[in-house]
Amino acid sequence: MVAAAAQWPTAPDPAALQSGAQDAAPAEAADGAGTAAAACGDGDFDAEAVRNGSTWTSRNGGDVVYEGGDMLAAMRAAVDSLDPGRGSQERVVVRGSGSMPADASLDLPSHTSLEVCGTIDVTGTPSGANAAVRVRHAEDVSVPHLSVTGTPYFGVYVRTSQDVHFGQIDLRLSGGLGMRIDSRDDDSVREARDISIDDVHVSGTGNHGVETYGVDGLTIGSVTARDTGYSGLLLNDTVNATVGSVDAEGAGTGTGYAAFRMANRNGRLNGGYDTNVRVGEVRARGGGRGIFCVSESGGAVIENVDIADTGGNAALIENCHNVTVRGGTIAGPGDIRIAARSEFANTSDITFENLTLSDTAFNENPCAVNTVLRGITWDDSQDNSC
Repeated sequence: MVAAAAQWPTAPDPAALQSGAQDAAPAEAADGAGTAAAACGDGDFDAEAVRNGSTWTSRNGGDVVYEGGDMLAAMRAAVDSLDPGRGSQERVVVRGSGSMPADASLDLPSHTSLEVCGTIDVTGTPSGANAAVRVRHAEDVSVPHLSVTGTPYFGVYVRTSQDVHFGQIDLRLSGGLGMRIDSRDDDSVREARDISIDDVHVSGTGNHGVETYGVDGLTIGSVTARDTGYSGLLLNDTVNATVGSVDAEGAGTGTGYAAFRMANRNGRLNGGYDTNVRVGEVRARGGGRGIFCVSESGGAVIENVDIADTGGNAALIENCHNVTVRGGTIAGPGDIRIAARSEFANTSDITFENLTLSDTAFNENPCAVNTVLRGITWDDSQDNSC
């Protein structure tokens, strides 16, 4: 390890979109635990890539491993200079901003920490499975700070990896998908495990803000989504998940997606739906739907909601099981809808309690199994439950 140098100044899943009969960079931010995040680049490191004028220089100790004008080459050289046989994390710090092509990725192997004190601007035409930062078949990886702009295919992509931590992530994009975490090498197992994100801001995507598929063990402090093409946060086939908050404005405008969506047996654990997905708050303004649970998902508790002015349903629960919304406010024009398609088991064990409903309706059709409404304040709203 060498001491930190002074920081340089920084220059879709379309299925079920319309299901149902009525449908067609915060370096000093607090982390998910509420403690102050360390300033970017502070502390010891093993390698660094530093921009000075138009030149990037990468060093590991006293060795210069890259010098030139290519940010991606500089970052790769710094990562590649780490001990190839390491069994614990070694740290790379990137000091400065620059660009990289959308048809390439910065890959992080096991036992690597990458901290970007600047912004990566992704340019050109994106190609499949590339990302500004990509982690595949790795373990013990951390990205404490990262800011990405431009047009990536994915801002961040994690596949079939374990013990991966993201700190303060800022993705202000002009297309693509913000963060994708999956284990789709083999859908019969969930080999993406123990993934955590302290806080992510994502905007301007043409796809989802943050999406998971096949994850076991997910912890997210907050997702702030602004004008994402599809969902703000979408959890697919993910279990043992805890999310502090989802704050979405304009997520999925003109689509059937939602500020917060669960799909593809999300929360189904050991063949049942014991509660294992826990969300502190969902806030939604505009966009498509507020909350959408579909395709045999469930096992979820949402502690508080603040939903208004959605273009579609404020909440749609369709073929889901054991879902509870414990409090908050829901305002129209979007309704709350309990529904089911015939190809799946009927919706069951859905509870809405301690809510104020304004200028909306609670519509249940067909009748679900064991729907509970408790402690509801009906403010110019209709109860069309069974």
